[in-house]
Amino acid sequence: MKPIVITVGDLRLEAELNTSKTAGLIWDVLPFEARAQTWGDEIYFRIPVDSDLENPRRTVEIGDIGYWPPGNAFCIFYGKTPASKGDEIVPASPVEIVGRIKSDVSALKGLVEPGIVRVEKGM
Repeated sequence: MKPIVITVGDLRLEAELNTSKTAGLIWDVLPFEARAQTWGDEIYFRIPVDSDLENPRRTVEIGDIGYWPPGNAFCIFYGKTPASKGDEIVPASPVEIVGRIKSDVSALKGLVEPGIVRVEKGM
């Protein structure tokens, strides 16, 4: 696991990338920042990584970090999306899980405009 820090406004989230090929590609281009958007309780933004799905996931867990190939997007899941049914958290289409937030993601609830999100290597 590789430690990263995600900054959303004044909020600093400790996280880690896993050992997948896509997570390695993300690690190699850190740091990066971009103007992010929300889709339900998901923050997403385009990153300079182009990768395919290794282990596609149709549902995710709160705190998962995903990579969404159609948008070359880094995705932070902290609750239901518009595609969710029942208690499941469903991305727009399958994602590659590349990491996990270790901090409390509940602080992201109710976020409408995340602004610039920065991702960098942690200690």
